[in-house]
Amino acid sequence: MSTTTASLLMRNLHDVFGERDPLRRRAVIATLFVPEAQFSDPHGRHVGHAALDEAVSALHAQFPDHAFTALGEADTHEEYGRLAWAFGPPDDPQRTTGLDVAIVSGGRISALYTFVDTRDA
Repeated sequence: MSTTTASLLMRNLHDVFGERDPLRRRAVIATLFVPEAQFSDPHGRHVGHAALDEAVSALHAQFPDHAFTALGEADTHEEYGRLAWAFGPPDDPQRTTGLDVAIVSGGRISALYTFVDTRDA
């Protein structure tokens, strides 16, 4: 397992997607991601730091009481990795689950792909 890739995935989950303070979040994005990083999720493709920050801000606006938790450790191979996560309110912290897949280049995330699991209602 690559410690760097595992650390990047965990920091992305908690310090980017879990960070509600926009100034702190933008500083971490600048540290963890290459400037032209690509982020893809079910809502589309976002390129660059500002687009990633906007996607996270929109998520926080839609779900103000939700938090992310890691579901186990990151699984990594060289400059690739994946991390399973849960997202939900305090009374249902695993309401939504998913998986982040990252590609790392030069010690920073160059691409992040987020897959969201669906559950039958």
